[in-house]
Amino acid sequence: MAVEAERRAIAPGLTRLGTAWHATTRLPTAMTISALVVAVYAICAIFAPWIAPYDPTDQDFMAAMLGPSAEHWLGADSFGRDLLSRSIHGARLAFVTGIGSVALGAAGGAVIGLFAGLMGGRVEWILMRFVDGLLALPSLIMAIAFMALLGLGVENVIMAIGVSFMAPFARTVRADVLQVKTHAFIEAAGLMGASNTLIIRRHILPNVIFPIIVQAGMRVSEAILLSAGLSFLGIGVAPPTPDWGLMISDGRQFITFSAWITGVPGMALAVILIALNVLGDGLRQKYDPNVRNS
Repeated sequence: MAVEAERRAIAPGLTRLGTAWHATTRLPTAMTISALVVAVYAICAIFAPWIAPYDPTDQDFMAAMLGPSAEHWLGADSFGRDLLSRSIHGARLAFVTGIGSVALGAAGGAVIGLFAGLMGGRVEWILMRFVDGLLALPSLIMAIAFMALLGLGVENVIMAIGVSFMAPFARTVRADVLQVKTHAFIEAAGLMGASNTLIIRRHILPNVIFPIIVQAGMRVSEAILLSAGLSFLGIGVAPPTPDWGLMISDGRQFITFSAWITGVPGMALAVILIALNVLGDGLRQKYDPNVRNS
């Protein structure tokens, strides 16, 4: 109690901000709005070729640097490409890289965590030292290093971000496996003659899969931000791919007199990140037993 009181006294503003944030994510209205925003983005991503008014790579130099108008609702960039069309197609790329990289990281981390938790001993020590090595570097730095080796491309972005996400999933799965192994029903299944494969498939995986899903849902927004950051730095997807980070980078030199070139993709990125964070944090607080019971 004394430590908590001292913490509140040192940073009352930060405490109130955190309390307000968690209270907001618990509100059904905030969750509903966030889910609707994500659904709208998902629809745009799926049906981008039919929703977008123009091809995202078509250039109309007569419309270069044109502001919002009846012809181009959100304006055009320095090459005359329609910003609305490029932003809509950018949603497709964001979901592909975000979901793809998280799925890769979750799958790889789950395999490492399962082997470490089940095998124990020297195998566990080696695998967890590898995980500690991955955790020693921030995700962005590691993704940059992998992109330097792999080169530009959507597939390489997914691989780079996915590898950087393996370590957190591996530690989560290993901790859950070590906890589940101590339960009596695991020992009973072994005494009844169940094989190790059957025990893993029927008893261990069902008990560790939900924490993976919860963590994966929260990591999608981080993956989208990392993908945009790599493209902004020029080491993500290759031009003229409609990517929000690449669009922001292309328009930053015109920001003083054509702010819409960076503002449109920047706003599209900010809105989906906020919606995913609110939705993910609310779902974690509602379904994660470690948070719900704290």
